[in-house]
Amino acid sequence: MNLKQLMKSEAASGVLLVAAAALALVAANSPLAGLYGGFLDVPVEVRIGTLELAKPLLLWINDGLMAIFFLLIGLEVKREVLAGQLSKPSQAVLPIAAAIGGMSVPAMFYVAVNWGDTDALAGWAVPTATDIAFALGVLALLGDRVPAALKIFLLALAILDDLGAIVIIAIFYSGAVSVTSLLLAAAALVVLTLLNRKGVTAIAPYGLIGLLMWVFVLKSGVHATLAGVALAFAIPLRTKNPDYSPLKRLEHSLHPWVTYGIMPVFAFANAGVSLAGFNVSRVLEPVTLGVILGLVLGKQLGVFGFSWLVVKAGFARLPTGATWLQVYGVSILCGIGFTMSLFIGSLAFEHLPRTDFLIANRIGILIGSLIAALVGYAVLYSASKARPVGESSRLEEVALEGAST
Repeated sequence: MNLKQLMKSEAASGVLLVAAAALALVAANSPLAGLYGGFLDVPVEVRIGTLELAKPLLLWINDGLMAIFFLLIGLEVKREVLAGQLSKPSQAVLPIAAAIGGMSVPAMFYVAVNWGDTDALAGWAVPTATDIAFALGVLALLGDRVPAALKIFLLALAILDDLGAIVIIAIFYSGAVSVTSLLLAAAALVVLTLLNRKGVTAIAPYGLIGLLMWVFVLKSGVHATLAGVALAFAIPLRTKNPDYSPLKRLEHSLHPWVTYGIMPVFAFANAGVSLAGFNVSRVLEPVTLGVILGLVLGKQLGVFGFSWLVVKAGFARLPTGATWLQVYGVSILCGIGFTMSLFIGSLAFEHLPRTDFLIANRIGILIGSLIAALVGYAVLYSASKARPVGESSRLEEVALEGAST
């Protein structure tokens, strides 16, 4: 799958995400609200001997399906680091700097607004995330008006952003640790590493051991989605057969299931916010306002500011064919948090007795992401000119192929 195909799929996925979120909002604010809540609370149990997994459907989605989502992210990160846009320091400097700025500055905005409230500060990482599907989907709507190198920059930045989110979840959003379960998970990871070292190319053994590792991680207190990332890093990218890559094959197979299935299901399960009694004052609540300011202002200032610094310092250069105004437009698009922001928000607030934080967080994500999408699109549209068909340079074609997934 090359970048053109990826952009088309992400655009379609973005439409599905919007539809799923809209459907969830309708369900949560209509006579179907009870049915919607009851559906997400349906108990689902799996028992094998003394091993029991019992969770409501919502947590199976957030802990189970999202582990597959993180598996795909892990595969993308590994491929980009070993053989993609992050494999060469000269290419990696700009997106790395942009990702650092795009995570640190939004967190500062949120903390500044919620300073003094310990419970509210748990959501500091919510505006640090960028939704790959939505951001690339909006960019895809611009077609050839945007140079391919700028699309690759956004893709690499979003992947690094997700990697940062993984680290944040591992460090700040894991519960009390069970040493026994964690050791079993570590043993499973060792087995996966040995499979890789021994040159095992069949995906099934990795999948079986990976499933066991997910169960152990789930029981350990560390968030279960991290098992997906660990499994991804164990999948071999290269084999003795240069035409066969287990990692690329699995990534290609998972991509449609994640973009057209798992992400819309997650959006439907997590975007349903009751707007009963909603008024403008709700937007000014610290949690809501912190998320909105982080996504809308923090993201663009962090991504653009850090990009400007490394380029002006001579450590990196602008994406080929892109202008500063276009980079600024992409920086605004990075404020589309949605999927990952909703996920981090659920980890931050779901265990608190105050449910209003979780609702305020979701309202902030929806409003902030919508503003970022509309303003980012408008800036990029005004900054870019449509190019005649066939005008794309050979360099752009090479860039498209170089970003293939």
